Amino acid sequence: MTGATGYVGSRLVPALLEAGHAVRASASSAGKLDSLWWGDRAEHVAMDVDDDDQVREAVAGVETVVYLIHGLDAEDFVRKDREAAERMARHARAAGVARIVYLSGIVPDVPREDLSDHIRSRLEVEEALGDSGIPTVSLRAAVLLGSGSTSFEIIRQISERLPLQTIPTWMHSEIQPIAVVDAVAALVGAVGWDGSRVFDVGGPDRLPYPDLLATYARITELPRPQIPLPLLPEGAVGAIAARLTDVPTATVEALVDSLSHDMVAADDDFVRELLPAGHRLVGLEESIRRALADKDPDADPATADPMGPLPQDPDWAEGGSGIVSRITGAIDAFQKRLG
Repeated sequence: MTGATGYVGSRLVPALLEAGHAVRASASSAGKLDSLWWGDRAEHVAMDVDDDDQVREAVAGVETVVYLIHGLDAEDFVRKDREAAERMARHARAAGVARIVYLSGIVPDVPREDLSDHIRSRLEVEEALGDSGIPTVSLRAAVLLGSGSTSFEIIRQISERLPLQTIPTWMHSEIQPIAVVDAVAALVGAVGWDGSRVFDVGGPDRLPYPDLLATYARITELPRPQIPLPLLPEGAVGAIAARLTDVPTATVEALVDSLSHDMVAADDDFVRELLPAGHRLVGLEESIRRALADKDPDADPATADPMGPLPQDPDWAEGGSGIVSRITGAIDAFQKRLG
């Protein structure tokens, strides 16, 4: 289990344990796993995905590798992510791993050269893992809904910090978000799925991105008029959003670059193939309401709603501070982009 301390990984490990799987959880430092509430129920291993020896040790004797590593906040992340996936594939094959499960991103139906760096990187990682010859199941998701999710936190912080929302024409593409609890359930199902396949995973709601922002504003009772700005370039939007949020700058800019194409599922096969019978997908409005729950420092994480805040979530989750300086920084960044 790579990325076990990350947003999805920290929610997936307990779900795998509940399903009866033995889990070897990896992190860049094994000590990071000690503080997690499920830490004493999983085996710990330190693994830097760029270290051949550590990767070799991490995959030795395991049946399935769940790959949740993405490096959007790193320079040259496309190359680094591809090389990391190739290293994992090489050592997994040598160790006799029987299956690889990867959480990817929805790939728009456009020529490959038109893909954003973010989506192209996800696709290249898929291909590198699949080229191992090991049966590989890739789950392609768009926005993950839940407190602490990078995409959701961008939506939350932009909505709460901007009294007026500027909407470029290219941002009217459609998106199909999915609740993190549904994505986790699909990943658990993929661990037991035989063969190789790519599944698009999306929730029950599909809507233009401005409507997603409007839905958040309505639920939170924030008056947020939307102003169309047809000529606003993607780079400027990414720069503004990065300065207005607490999410790492490079991550925000990479994600914004993906908003110009529809990010929707081609089908819902994953519901039948991966989810338990009778599983109900969580809708958009319920997902947002559950994600907005207040953090209770005395709550037991073992029984807390995974859609809400959990102790291991990043410091920049649930909003932030310094809004005046952030607005000033956003204006400066916008002016620089326009030259």
